[in-house]
Amino acid sequence: MPDAPDQSPKLLDQVRQTCRRRQYSYHTEKAYVRWVTRFVRFHDTTHPRHLVEDDIRAFLNHLASTRNVAASTQNQALNGLIFLYEQVLGVELDDVGPLDRADRPKRLPTVLSREEVHRLFDAMSTGPNRLIAHLLYGSGLRLSEALRLRVKELDVGTSRLHVRDGKGGKDRTTVLPERLHGPLRRHLRKVKVQYEEDCADGVGGVYLPDALAEKYPNAATEWRWQYVFPSTKLSEDPRSGAVRRHHRSDSAVQRAVKQAADAAEIETHATCHTLRHSFATHLLQDGTDVRTIQQLLGHEQLRTTMQYVHVLEQSGADVTSPLDTLPKDST
Repeated sequence: MPDAPDQSPKLLDQVRQTCRRRQYSYHTEKAYVRWVTRFVRFHDTTHPRHLVEDDIRAFLNHLASTRNVAASTQNQALNGLIFLYEQVLGVELDDVGPLDRADRPKRLPTVLSREEVHRLFDAMSTGPNRLIAHLLYGSGLRLSEALRLRVKELDVGTSRLHVRDGKGGKDRTTVLPERLHGPLRRHLRKVKVQYEEDCADGVGGVYLPDALAEKYPNAATEWRWQYVFPSTKLSEDPRSGAVRRHHRSDSAVQRAVKQAADAAEIETHATCHTLRHSFATHLLQDGTDVRTIQQLLGHEQLRTTMQYVHVLEQSGADVTSPLDTLPKDST
């Protein structure tokens, strides 16, 4: 890599500005800032312009060999550093070369039985967290997708739910369970009252990405653009400083699911993402085509969806134990 004079001492500000210019999520921005900070500290605060590919490889190998991070964490760090050099500093990297890849154990998804799902929901108190959990299982949503839902993305008339800007920046449509139509309507009536009160107080405006905010300047205050699951509190936007009502916290839903699993004495490790896995596996059990499930989940590769086929194969589904074929008086 060519050596060049430092353009700015505020490297992290450059990272933040570039993330925002490229419409990256706030979570991605925080992650990249964190990895750039760790990279610079690892090399005794040397500016990245004075470091080369070998220095990047040394840092990544340190994460895998010394810090024993997961393979996905090492990959995230690599992506963050590639972003730093190529997008922020404008420096083309040569081949970083082989890395000491962190071992990533191949585990099948954890899936709840239908009876466990029923017990879990029974143990959850009625309210937004329970409704979100129903969507994770009933529509196959990721938690982040459920929390970012806008009112206009619920199509009760056709029992469809539209996911905008999902993982990989892709849109998709999935099923909206009929049994949630009534609960969602009642929930939205309460949310609309809160929205109208916010508007009256001068804080009625939801977050929109910069491109949408420019294209639809009045959208932030329109009802159809509001979050289906708004936060119970107002907060300051970390980027713009505007005080508004963001969507519900992911930790609140995760905590509610964990507490319900404990109360229901479910021994399987049950999380929000377990409900999404259970959605796919139970659809397979009911005979839904694997490619249809791929589309509902928003998987780019079919092999990602095929993991649920392997779950069924290894679970012994439709296999009868020979003990159960013996006459009852034999046991």
